[in-house]
Amino acid sequence: MADLNALAEAIIKGDQNTAVSITTQALDEGTAPEDVLNNGLVAGMDVVGARFKKNEIYIPEVLIAARAMKSSMEILEPKLAEAGIEPKANVVIGTVQGDLHDIGKNLVAMMLKGSGYNVIDIGVDCTAEKFIQAAQEKNAKIVCMSALLTTTMPAMEKVIQAIKEAGLAVKTMIGGAPVTQGYADKIGADGYSSDAASAVDLANSLI
Repeated sequence: MADLNALAEAIIKGDQNTAVSITTQALDEGTAPEDVLNNGLVAGMDVVGARFKKNEIYIPEVLIAARAMKSSMEILEPKLAEAGIEPKANVVIGTVQGDLHDIGKNLVAMMLKGSGYNVIDIGVDCTAEKFIQAAQEKNAKIVCMSALLTTTMPAMEKVIQAIKEAGLAVKTMIGGAPVTQGYADKIGADGYSSDAASAVDLANSLI
């Protein structure tokens, strides 16, 4: 029998080949796709997130773990769809206008994906219109914005204003090195997270 604990361990270590082979084996043996997701991938990424929060591991290790998770997800996603397993929610994520940084954004996107969200990554240098269009098209529940420059932080406020004007019923999350909880409160964001692991906790609390 495929060992889902070993799958979680492979994700934690970032062992892509083992993660893929256990995922394939589990599905071939008839393990429910949802069990593979929750007891294998999500369990592994939860540990990665917790260690990252405690500074026991750093961004490179998280990226390697996320890459292993992504390889397993590629096999798992069609099976989840076949089984009618709905993602927790659709989430639109992007770096705001004028900002081209994407490591933090990619990390948050991977962590959210690993926790069962359907993530629509709209890239970098995104206008308020681009966020709104994606949120409307994909019926998103959450819009996540990233900024790594103090000069691009005001673009977050523009997006939040535009969302309100468009009458969209979405929650907004912001993050990035210069961003603070105080700034989130000031511009009316629904939440702020200081790192990728906390972003997952925040998203769970918002939906």
